[in-house]
Amino acid sequence: MTEDALVFDRALLRWRRRRAVALGSATFLLDRVAADLAERLSTVLRRFDIAVDLGTPGEAVRTALSGLGSIGTIVAMGTIADHGATRAEKVELRVIADEEALPFRDASLDLAVSILALQFVNDLPGVLVQIRRALKPDGLFIAALVGGDTLTELRQAFAAAESDIEGGASPRVAPFVDVRTLGDLLRRAGFALPVTDSERYILRYDSAFALMHELRRMGATNALLARRRTPLRRATLMRMAEIYARRFADSDGRVRATFEIVWLLGWAPHVSQQQPLKPGSAKARLADALGTQEISAGEKAGPT
Repeated sequence: MTEDALVFDRALLRWRRRRAVALGSATFLLDRVAADLAERLSTVLRRFDIAVDLGTPGEAVRTALSGLGSIGTIVAMGTIADHGATRAEKVELRVIADEEALPFRDASLDLAVSILALQFVNDLPGVLVQIRRALKPDGLFIAALVGGDTLTELRQAFAAAESDIEGGASPRVAPFVDVRTLGDLLRRAGFALPVTDSERYILRYDSAFALMHELRRMGATNALLARRRTPLRRATLMRMAEIYARRFADSDGRVRATFEIVWLLGWAPHVSQQQPLKPGSAKARLADALGTQEISAGEKAGPT
């Protein structure tokens, strides 16, 4: 990937994750999504001998996976900043690596999961291909990414404030992808039976400043390469908070913040999986099933 195609400053992202740990990580969103992951996996009636957690900050996912009887060995992969103590009893191997360059050999994993991490990679299509290759045939991939509607209130407030005070807006929040795009990426990466869906959480804060402090403790503040490098002006910040409170506050004065979580699920191809029918192999006519009259190609329907 060329330098001009990069979106995220990965070194800065790692530094901000280390800062989040020092400040006392805010893990409420990770904990909630990790619980959802465990619930989704509990409905899959098969065993995963080797599972890898790809880059999820903290230990929420590893702890959730340890509570599932269908999970064998858990491999914890992440940056140095993400490797702290863990209560997950099944973690038997730690790998220090970046999500953009997976160190696993082909067909070596039964399960790959990732929570709120892959939205910050610069080459998501390439990472998905790496994950699919690392899975054994019929291996499963499940991930949760931050979706396109996340922090829409903060984006709007910052854009309006910078337009008022500075005459133009700069990138403040990452351009997250949508559900349809992610589904297409799974298919292009070679996954079978791809599924995507999304959930929205509306959280409330005392002020826009309280939200920004929480984002800092999540290690999720601006890591865009195209971010403005000059310090944020106090007048702009105060104007942003004013706009945020005016547009997005409830009757009690607290402000709303949207977090959209997009789920991806795909299987490494295997001959045992359900396959689409070949063209012309159907044994029943669609027109018969619908109780309608079939019209040949080129023939126009007349009045009824």
